[in-house]
Amino acid sequence: MIIAMPVIQLLILPWAATFEQRNISLSVVDNDKSSYSRNLLEKTTSSGFFQLTDYSASYNKAIDAIEQNKADLILEIPQNFEKDFVNRQPPTLMLSINAVNGQKAGLGLSYITQIINDYNSEIQNTEISGGISIKPYYRYNTTMNYRNFMVPGILVILVTLMGGMLSSMNIVREKEVGTMEQINVTPIPKFIFILGKLIPFWVIGLLLLTVGMIVSWLIYGLIPLGHMINIYIFAFFYLLAFTGFGLMISNFAGTQQQAMFMIFFFLIIFILLSGLFTPISSMPQWAQIVTFFNPLRYFVEIIRMIYMKGSGFTDILPNLAKIIGFVVAFNIFAILSYKKTTS
Repeated sequence: MIIAMPVIQLLILPWAATFEQRNISLSVVDNDKSSYSRNLLEKTTSSGFFQLTDYSASYNKAIDAIEQNKADLILEIPQNFEKDFVNRQPPTLMLSINAVNGQKAGLGLSYITQIINDYNSEIQNTEISGGISIKPYYRYNTTMNYRNFMVPGILVILVTLMGGMLSSMNIVREKEVGTMEQINVTPIPKFIFILGKLIPFWVIGLLLLTVGMIVSWLIYGLIPLGHMINIYIFAFFYLLAFTGFGLMISNFAGTQQQAMFMIFFFLIIFILLSGLFTPISSMPQWAQIVTFFNPLRYFVEIIRMIYMKGSGFTDILPNLAKIIGFVVAFNIFAILSYKKTTS
């Protein structure tokens, strides 16, 4: 634990915790379809920061791509873009940015603004003296308030700590005080024993979520744009999954100190690979694959969608299905790893 854990974390976390954004999904609405607009698009996509994931005929269709998480930023090129350049009238580009993740939105705007300014300088030096003006719009977080996307994510962390850390200390404490031997000689089935250990932390986690949402409203003025019941539905299964994970660790640990080290090791990786601080799309490909096995990733994504986008039940269904898979897997392992003996 002293040597291996820090080494593994040092190898993994710096890659995931990068503040450089890559693979920002770009949607383009080209109303001009001229050589100038094509050159601007080529310069943007060849920068390495953007991936062209949507090419829409209208702004409304591009908005659908953002709603479906297929695009992070919309670049709308107006009609007469080339004509305005030639006539030395500065054209205006419209940027509509998905600001659910404020950090990604801010850096995405910074990157594309620099690219457009470079393109503008090239045109000025070679042909004309006009310039491009940029009109950004931050969708879902128009004021770019950092708290709007960080506070919901921090709520998830608090619920995770309750469900994971406390449950991981539970069974191992029974071992240390000696009551586990008394429980083992009873006819209680293993799954009933695990269920009895799981329910209290599940209830406490939901209570903590409620308190956190009330504090977020009173202190920060944050109210979910979507229905609150969708948050509770997702939290219901999420807590079942993470308390099962904590109980599984508790079964393997011999002491509370050992259990604390084990859950701390996993929580650090889960948190930094959750997309809470840095977007998952900016991580290396292998790290993005690892995040698929991170339940924290799905809850952070869902709570931000409900708080900031007003997403409904059908929008959270794909991630809900994955969390239910974690519920089944973690709790089966918790039951199987519990060694019920009579000695």
